[in-house]
Amino acid sequence: MKILLFGKSGQLGWELQRSLAPLGELITLDRHSQTHCGDLTNLAGIGKTVQDFQPDVIVNAAAYTAVDKAESETELAQLINALAPAKLAQAAKDCGAWLVHYSTDYVFDGSGDQPWCESDLVQPLSVYGKTKLDGELAIQQSSCLHLIFRTSWVYAARGNNFAKTMLRLAQEREQLSVINDQIGAPTGAELLADVTAHAIKMAIKQPDVSGLYHLVADGQISWFDYAAYVLDFARQSGIPLKLPENALQAISTAQYPTPAKRPLNSRLNNNKLKACFNLNLPSWQIGLERMLMEIHGK
Repeated sequence: MKILLFGKSGQLGWELQRSLAPLGELITLDRHSQTHCGDLTNLAGIGKTVQDFQPDVIVNAAAYTAVDKAESETELAQLINALAPAKLAQAAKDCGAWLVHYSTDYVFDGSGDQPWCESDLVQPLSVYGKTKLDGELAIQQSSCLHLIFRTSWVYAARGNNFAKTMLRLAQEREQLSVINDQIGAPTGAELLADVTAHAIKMAIKQPDVSGLYHLVADGQISWFDYAAYVLDFARQSGIPLKLPENALQAISTAQYPTPAKRPLNSRLNNNKLKACFNLNLPSWQIGLERMLMEIHGK
């Protein structure tokens, strides 16, 4: 099997390099790659890359993810999140390849308190969410063989993430406020990468699994409780914090305005994925604790 990976240097791309390597010949690119184009802003370039390699599977782990900045960089977000996936989908169809792509809970408006299913009405609140939805639709309309995984609250030991930010701020400040009315599931890039590899192996043999799936760790939590969990872990691990034990304060989304509106309900229903690929998804605590132990060498 010949696999072409875009976005090799990101949190997810880094983990995908590990999980996809055993499946066959793996070619990895990012926007800085010299020999072949891996820059999703260069539509002709990425199309030629696919044409040159003739892969069996294209995995697109690259995206424009600066949610607030997207409100003022609409064209760039649209180019990377919608037009580039459309180009890759057409290129995949032309060479008979599968396209694996990642999307987001931000395609929903965040209403209610039930986990979103793949068939639920999409109504993004932000430019970022809209461009990610446009990318999904372009892939589906191309009729190429595809796996689209919607996920949320992604973290990894490599790069920046919410847990690392909370630890840093708790070592610098004596007071910290975190939003408590946005609910979702922290999901490790490692889990996404491992499930992707598993799904690809099955998809190659069973083309009828082509489609859209929700993929997040099991369970749910607010950002506030997520922060509290991380700081409790730090204290139990002997990591010195400047923040006193009861100085973490809960605030509402309304009290912390941002350029992009974020969904309150980021819960995603995993049942379709688990049934189709015969998977058990671990709780968010398992992956998060593993990452925290990794970054602190415990």
